[in-house]
Amino acid sequence: MKTVLIAGLLILALVTLAGCVAGPNEMVNTPNEAGRVAGFWQGLWHGIIAPVTFVISLFSDKVYVFETHNNGNWYVFGFLLGLTAVWGGGGRASSRRR
Repeated sequence: MKTVLIAGLLILALVTLAGCVAGPNEMVNTPNEAGRVAGFWQGLWHGIIAPVTFVISLFSDKVYVFETHNNGNWYVFGFLLGLTAVWGGGGRASSRRR
């Protein structure tokens, strides 16, 4: 009985996580209303301002954390690099004394 319960919980967790998988961005390399496609530098900037943008996006329907009209992997790389610059990455934690 215990094995069946654990297996059921595991299957439920896997199905729940499968629902969270991101789908493809169909707007990659398509220009926005201004005719622009966000690249690496705009991704970097969006990553740096992401904490502030996230809070604003909770109260506004016109502000988004991530630009959907981007050029793909370079935008995402810039975004992640900007987030790491803001949050400091994990390098500082490894140098602390325990």
